[in-house]
Amino acid sequence: MSQPEKPVKRPKLLSMIGPGILVAATGVGAGDLSGAGFAGSQLGVAVLWAVLVGAFFKFVLAEGLTRWQLATGQTLLEGVARRLGKWAGYLFLPYFLLWTYVVGTALMAANGVTLYAIFPIFKDAAQGKVVFGILSSIAGLVLVRRGGFKLFEKVMGVCIFVMFFTVVISAFVVSPPFPEVLKGLLIPSIPNPDNGGIAWTMALIGGIGSTVTILCYGYWIAEEGRHGPGMLTFCRIDLGVGYVMIALFGIAMVIIGNTVTASGTGAGLIIEIADSFESSLGPIGRWAFLIGAFGAVFSSLLGVWQSAPYLFADIWRLFISKKYHEEWTDQAILTSTQSLPYKSYLYGIATVPMIGLLVQFREIQKIYGIVAVGFLPLLTIALILLNGRTSWIGKFKNRPATVVVLLSVLVFFGWMAWQSWF
Repeated sequence: MSQPEKPVKRPKLLSMIGPGILVAATGVGAGDLSGAGFAGSQLGVAVLWAVLVGAFFKFVLAEGLTRWQLATGQTLLEGVARRLGKWAGYLFLPYFLLWTYVVGTALMAANGVTLYAIFPIFKDAAQGKVVFGILSSIAGLVLVRRGGFKLFEKVMGVCIFVMFFTVVISAFVVSPPFPEVLKGLLIPSIPNPDNGGIAWTMALIGGIGSTVTILCYGYWIAEEGRHGPGMLTFCRIDLGVGYVMIALFGIAMVIIGNTVTASGTGAGLIIEIADSFESSLGPIGRWAFLIGAFGAVFSSLLGVWQSAPYLFADIWRLFISKKYHEEWTDQAILTSTQSLPYKSYLYGIATVPMIGLLVQFREIQKIYGIVAVGFLPLLTIALILLNGRTSWIGKFKNRPATVVVLLSVLVFFGWMAWQSWF
């Protein structure tokens, strides 16, 4: 049952873009810092177009799930359960568990290698990655568990300001000639397609702008009290700002990655980038990059730790628990952080993926992008079906142009997933 539309209270600019900042802070980090850095080191700035494609496609998907939620008063997962059947949730749950493990390991590893580059107090990078990765996970757990949504929002705002300012400025300093950058942005090409070029490009697009955590935007706008179709315009602006920031950050990291040759390990790449800044700009350049890098990876970890348990709590409510709620209410979302499913999954994501820290970081990043990209065709199909019927969503159904874009997203990511898996 749809909620009655409430009078629209026009938010101030900063509050309007709040959840979009969370999307940007969560969407960049492990995927952009390491994935884009590796892609830049392997393929150069020729794949900058892939950053724009990834950011635009993710914006379209995020707008679609937001439109569904504001028009119907249901989360996307609830729409899937009500309209498409619970079988979809049973298929999604194993994938979500796999995604949680892979992304959890990738985020811990990204934080570990970045902190090791800042504080090289261990004998080797692998040991530093493990210790600092575990400490970062515990810090994220404490902040999410003790601080609540408001503290989470403030910390994420600080992190994204630091990472955006330092990393984008750093990329501007080391950028190749502008015509070369412009060519990479406007003319699609994939260098070395038969020697890993396609896989790295796919991983870059899969990592830009988040994947499964796109679904969490709905829970964040609920936390902000945004309900009813009257808030759609504000959410579109909010998402637009967030994905522009994601695109700029991804472009910056590809440019920075282009300045070094990957050594084969994540710690080696991050240290090489920092060293290259030190050789050209001095210690200030090195520290500026490392501080921005840590802001990126820690905000991404914090965002996933806070938001992924929302999804599991909703999955539990809709597909596992016998106490199925006929109505989705504000209170059900706002109090979900105190539920047993939410807390259990938070502790799980902060601990179980620690096992993966023993795997080489470079391979974790590649697997992370490949696994993540497999979710996007499924999300696209759900949005085509749910937002395609007037009887379900009313006048907010997909427009013909939106359908064309969604079909393009489906074909693109479906092809990418096929290339990866088969």
